[in-house]
Amino acid sequence: MYGMHIYMYVCPVVSMYTCCAFLIFAKLSVHIGKVSATVIDWTTKCFLLPFYPSSDFDQLPNNVPISATIADIEEKKGFIDYFRFVVEVKTKGSSKYLIYRRYREFFSLHQILESRYSPEDPDRPGPNTCVLPILPGKVFIGNKREIAESRIPELNTYMKRLLGLPTWLLLDEDLRMFFYQTEQDSQHRPRALRRLRPPTRRVKTVKPKTDLFSSPRAEGTVNNQTGIFPQSFVKIIKPLPESDSEGEEESHACSCLRCYLLTPSGIQARDVCVQEDLNIQPTHKELMSRMRDVFKVDDIVLNYRDYEGDLIRMLDDEDVLLMIKESRGQAAGAGQRPVNQFPWELLVTMASDLSVYNVEG
Repeated sequence: MYGMHIYMYVCPVVSMYTCCAFLIFAKLSVHIGKVSATVIDWTTKCFLLPFYPSSDFDQLPNNVPISATIADIEEKKGFIDYFRFVVEVKTKGSSKYLIYRRYREFFSLHQILESRYSPEDPDRPGPNTCVLPILPGKVFIGNKREIAESRIPELNTYMKRLLGLPTWLLLDEDLRMFFYQTEQDSQHRPRALRRLRPPTRRVKTVKPKTDLFSSPRAEGTVNNQTGIFPQSFVKIIKPLPESDSEGEEESHACSCLRCYLLTPSGIQARDVCVQEDLNIQPTHKELMSRMRDVFKVDDIVLNYRDYEGDLIRMLDDEDVLLMIKESRGQAAGAGQRPVNQFPWELLVTMASDLSVYNVEG
């Protein structure tokens, strides 16, 4: 019994020393020729690889993003019209998916990472700090589409360098959430992916001559004349959706906001449709811009009703957040509303009109 225990403990030690002796012998014979070099490589892989610690990259989870490229831009008509970037993300586990991000989301992420990891002295970065890549700056004047197009190569460079930083930074929670595909991202269908298409060569095509008398016919209007004409002559004003689901997707993409303009002469009501999710939190600036455009009045303020029915004036983003929180509680006890309508309403008043507020008590 004792002999068996000695054999179990001694044999692995002897085997390890044997492997090391064999490796030393192989290294001593490295000058003999290329065969010895092959022996060293083979012995290293077979005997020493299990003892090597795995790299930091190998220890990363498979869902960590390692590369990202902008595939296209899309215009979205929300509370304000803006463009967002369609980004293709690749993870360590070789999966690919699309996410949709605005420039201000890039800017917010950069500020968070800068506050956490940017060193005080860029020439002497300390532990747990690193020099972040440069994010393209904000542009306040110009065509929105042209601005978005010009940012694509700069943002591609930014994401490439950002995801090429030390592996410990890739585990940052905010960084991973930025590149994470949300449920809203996965449900959205991109309209076009221009930058992911392979380069194509234009081929000149010759249109075959068609006989107008044998071509398909269609009823319509041509040159203010109604009748049956060759189908190629009839102009389609608006093509119908290919399927019922396509039309339903278009209709549910818009959310409805009920808003009122309160003036001494009366009340004006509007239903504003925006391409935004019902859970979005717009900024005070966005709401002001949209209400000025809807009611064609500049000197206005935004308000909402509290639980007691009094008007509360909103001055900043924190007030907007408070309005959304209170409206969700009121909506739980209120009657049923349309599925695509925001649970909160805006009441717009003139900035100089203070008579609408309850100043008693």
